[in-house]
Amino acid sequence: MRNLITDIAGISVGNAEDRNLASGVTAIVFDRPVTASGLSLGGAPGSRDQLLLEPGRTVATVDAFVLAGGSAFGLDAAGGVQSGLRADGRGLALGPARIPIVPGAILMDLLNGGDKNWGLHAPYRDLGYDAYRAAKTGPFALGTVGAGAGATTVNLKGGLGSASSETASGFRVGALIAVNAMGSVTIGSGPHFWAAALEDGDEFGGLGLPVSIPDDALPIAIKGGPTTATTLGVVATDATLTKQQAYRLAIMAHDGFARAIHPAHLPYDGDTVFAAATGEKPAPDDFALAEICHEAMRTMARAIARGVYEAETLPHRGALPSWRDKFKTG
Repeated sequence: MRNLITDIAGISVGNAEDRNLASGVTAIVFDRPVTASGLSLGGAPGSRDQLLLEPGRTVATVDAFVLAGGSAFGLDAAGGVQSGLRADGRGLALGPARIPIVPGAILMDLLNGGDKNWGLHAPYRDLGYDAYRAAKTGPFALGTVGAGAGATTVNLKGGLGSASSETASGFRVGALIAVNAMGSVTIGSGPHFWAAALEDGDEFGGLGLPVSIPDDALPIAIKGGPTTATTLGVVATDATLTKQQAYRLAIMAHDGFARAIHPAHLPYDGDTVFAAATGEKPAPDDFALAEICHEAMRTMARAIARGVYEAETLPHRGALPSWRDKFKTG
């Protein structure tokens, strides 16, 4: 396993970004329609087709998810992915028509120093199409790429993260995240990650937890002034799940936000998780489902830390430092 969401068969990931714009798009594409759900727990979300993911809604499957920068302008990215899917003959069949189902969510990165003077039309539809065409199985880049290109936290550069795991029952769970947190992913002013207790090996530095929690870690520290927030994630498993169970998977992945970001789910962010079950393996029994849900929490927290750990500082005046620039030695 590569410790990426693409460790789950049938999932491809594509990124497209513009470093001058300091923003980008990530497309998560499924090789066939998958059972999906999701929810936002932040107070200020921005999304497309998220309502259809609720367990009581009729449409049960999706063709892709899209995560994008650009705040509300980034909602155009899902149209670019939808165009690519339609050109490839994908989508929900309604008579002779095919309608690709592509829920998407956006994060706020308009104030990160990049050049947002794009003219009449925002570039996100084209970035979405490019991300779709770049989607592939196997390895993909993390950090300052895709939807993580312009992402930040309160004190460090954010970025795109991913992680995977396998339960004792043999089910795989993967997470992908664009970390644009209102709060902090690290403990106070030091290099240690809040998610350190859940780390596998040294995937985000292997520092563990500090000997004691510093005084500067406990008071709330969040972005001030005009807010630039929202962390967006996808959690997936190769199990066969119902839409209701996929909804529960998204809830459990939000627990990973709470383990890795201090604080998460504020009134001013739009923290959102999409969930998917590819159905490659059979339906789990009750205990195996609990294992999958537990790994959804743990894997999401790890992915969040990796997103910050792998990020690079943006080449703009006043840009927040990356974790590596601030703490990496040797």
